This record gives sequence, structure tokens and C-alpha cells, in this order.
Amino acid sequence: MGIVVNQTIKNTIITYVGFAIGAINTLFLYTNFLSPIHYGIVGYLLSASTILMPILAFGTQNTLIKFFSSYTDKEQQNAFTGFVLLLPLLICIPAAIIGIISYRWIVDLMTSKNEVLEPYVWTIFVLAFFMAYFELLYAWAKVHLKSVYGNLLKEVYHRVMVMALLGGVSLDWIAVDTFIYLLMAVYGSRLFLMGMAAVWIKKPRIKWRFPDNYVQVLKYSFLIILTGSVAAVLLDVDKVMLGQFKSIDNIAYYNVAVFMAMVIAVPARAMHQITYPITSKLLNTKNMTELGVLYKKSSINLFLVGGVIFLLITLNVNAMYTLLPKNYEGGVLVVFLIGLAKVFDNLMGNNNAIIFNSDYYRMVLFFGVFLACLTVGLNIVFIPKWGLNGAAFATLLAFVIYNTTKLIFVYRKLGLHPFTNSTLRSAVAMTAIFLMFCWWDFDFHPIVNILLKSTMISMLFALSVYFLKLSEDITSLFNGLLKSFLKK
Repeated sequence: MGIVVNQTIKNTIITYVGFAIGAINTLFLYTNFLSPIHYGIVGYLLSASTILMPILAFGTQNTLIKFFSSYTDKEQQNAFTGFVLLLPLLICIPAAIIGIISYRWIVDLMTSKNEVLEPYVWTIFVLAFFMAYFELLYAWAKVHLKSVYGNLLKEVYHRVMVMALLGGVSLDWIAVDTFIYLLMAVYGSRLFLMGMAAVWIKKPRIKWRFPDNYVQVLKYSFLIILTGSVAAVLLDVDKVMLGQFKSIDNIAYYNVAVFMAMVIAVPARAMHQITYPITSKLLNTKNMTELGVLYKKSSINLFLVGGVIFLLITLNVNAMYTLLPKNYEGGVLVVFLIGLAKVFDNLMGNNNAIIFNSDYYRMVLFFGVFLACLTVGLNIVFIPKWGLNGAAFATLLAFVIYNTTKLIFVYRKLGLHPFTNSTLRSAVAMTAIFLMFCWWDFDFHPIVNILLKSTMISMLFALSVYFLKLSEDITSLFNGLLKSFLKK
């Protein structure tokens, strides 16, 4: 347990450091040192390669983690290791051959709206290949309980390197076109460093034959391909489709706006680490009463935390955009719409964990595929009409339909829902605070404006939560902090 706790703490710190560096790159360095067109190209290439990566990886990063420790026979384990390490090549090599043969057609398809992409289309496959094998080698480190270095490479390394490259661009040491190719080299060097670490942690012992359970391994890998592809589509398809329907600079504006709104989702990730195992235990013991309590508590707590972050971001968004180049201001509505989608996602509490750990776990994949198809369809409808605002609206509408479907499913199958009287009162309080602050700003420097306004919003929100008793857990936390303060 000591190893788990130690590495969890280190990985949490590394993740937040990476997020902070990513914020600096996304909001300030990219926007000031690259033109919107070149920033859009970078966003398009990375999003497209992220969508392609799960297919090239063939799900092996998850397959390795699931099956490696299940083997008691070393010969079988070594055969499985060789099988998994070579499995992505069964996709990558044919895909590369097809790509070379039909390259001109692919280029014409992907650059029909943005010809500036033409010199870089081939890098999408290379980036996806580097990402795929990085994840596989990182999984090798994980199964040997050595996750910190890999997490450092995944969350921090490439962001620091990008920061350095952008610094080179700002000093005219690196041409912008060269920067895009060097970005590919960064991901290649990350793979190389992960490969060196994987061999140092535990040199793979390989038997060049199929393991006895190779059919089961292939079935699981195929399922993970679908799951991973769905997740990738949900994260990045809107950016890729923006590049298909609108000029490439729209991706730059969209990237910045989405990054701001995604901060709302950070607390949910932390809470899900705790609620997932608890949900699993309650379902296994069929303790539906406690599960219902957890469902409601996780919902209201995430709703309130996500809600206050939403208020802080959206009510300060105009001041935030004054710190960025002027042409990025078109993303204000995107921040609001994506923010609403994330707040609604938080309102679901541990809904995903309930479905995933119940007898209906296969529905997670069904719902994911449904959402991916819905997102693509809505983007096709709304991006041509409204551009980046259309992409954001499509995302919001898709998540509302998706989450409503899951709510109804859990209620019908398990008789559970996440809502309490506090849910409606919380929504009313948030709406009132939003309407109170949305129409004015201080006439100070934007940073001073943000600090003053955020302080006022936070205090009013905290008083609302405390005196309206919107959350037992948060009220107890306030009382504990108040007692500690009075004792001092």
C-alpha cells in the first residue's frame, strides 16, 4: 500500500504541474508566438492523431495491464508479452501501406477547406504511432508498479519541450514550419525515453508464439479499441471537424476556449478515483440504500464545486480575453456552452461508475458509441451554420441527450436518481449569482478585476451553500475549518 500511496501522491502532483504548464502554453505562448493559422494547424494535427492513436494501439495498453499479472506460467506470460508488443504492428503496417498508396486522396480529403494543412498531413500517422507505442510501454511500467517516470513523460515532458520550442520561435531561432516538425520529434523522443525506461525497469522476455488465450486477448483488445476510439472522438472530433468545415484558425480560438472550460472537469476526476471503488463495493454487496445516498451526495457536491468554477470562469471570461490577442475573443460563447456541458456532466455524480460496475456494464460502450455518433452528427449540422459556436453547441446538446439517457437508464434499471431538494435550490442560487455579476466589471487592470470579482463571487457562493444547507459534506467542512480557526 505504501508504494500505491507514494506513487499516487507523486502522480497527482505531476498531473497538476503538467496542467499548469499546459495552461501557460495554451493560453499565452501559443496565442502570442504562433499565428492563429499555425496554432490551428498544430491543434488539428494533434487532435487527428489522438483520434487515430487508439486504432493503431489496438487496445494493447489496457490489454497488457489486464492480462499480464493473470499468468502463473512464465512461458505463457512471455508469449503474451511478445504477442502484445507486436499486435499494434498488425494495424500500423497495413495502415501505413494503405496510407502511402492512397496518400493523394487522403490529402485532398483533409485539405479541401484548408490547403495550408497539405505539407503536414503525413505527420498525423507518425504522431499517432508514437503516441500508441508510448502508451503501450507506459503500461509495461505500470504493471511493474513504476508509474511515476512514465507519468512525468506523459504529463510534463512534452509540454516543457513545447514551451522551449515556442520560446525558440519567439526569438526567431526556429521557423514556424520547423516548429511543427519538431513537435513530432518531441513525441518521438518521448517514446524513446519511455522505451529506455521500460527496458531498465524490466527487460521484456519474449517468446515468439501465441499465448494459449490469444482469442480472449484479441476480443478484449477489440473492445478497448472501440472504447478508446469513442473517448478520443469525444475529446477531439469537434476540432478536426472544424478544420473540415471552417478555416483552420478557428481551431486555435476553439482550443483556448475549451481549455478554459475544461477546468470545471478537474474536481470530478479526483472524486471519481474515490467513488468508483466505493460504488463497486456497494453494488457487489447489493447495498442499494447506501448507493442511493452516494449517488445523491456525489451529484450535489460535484454540481456545487463545478458550479462555482463555472461562475468564476464565465463571469471573468471577458477580462481573461483582454489578456489574450484580440482575435481570440470570438471564443467567449464557446467557454459558456462547454462550461454548461461540464457542469451538467458533474451533476451526474457517480452515474458512470454505477453503470460500469453493475450487471449492465456493457451499456457503457453502447452509450459511448451513441454519444460519439451523436456528437459527429450534430457537428455536421451546426459547424457549417455557426462555426466554433456551432461545435460548442453540438457538444452541449450531445452531452445533455447522453446524460439524460443514462439518468433514465439507471432509474429504470436500479430505481436510483441523483436529485434532491438541494439540486433545484443550488441551480437557483447559481443562476442568481450569475445574473448578479454578468453585467458589470471593475474598471481596473484585468488581473485585479479577476481577483476582486472572484473574491466576491466565491464569498457569496460560500454563504449561499452554508446558509441554504445545500450540501451536508461541504457544510461540515466549513464548520470544521471554522472551529480550527476559532481555536487559533
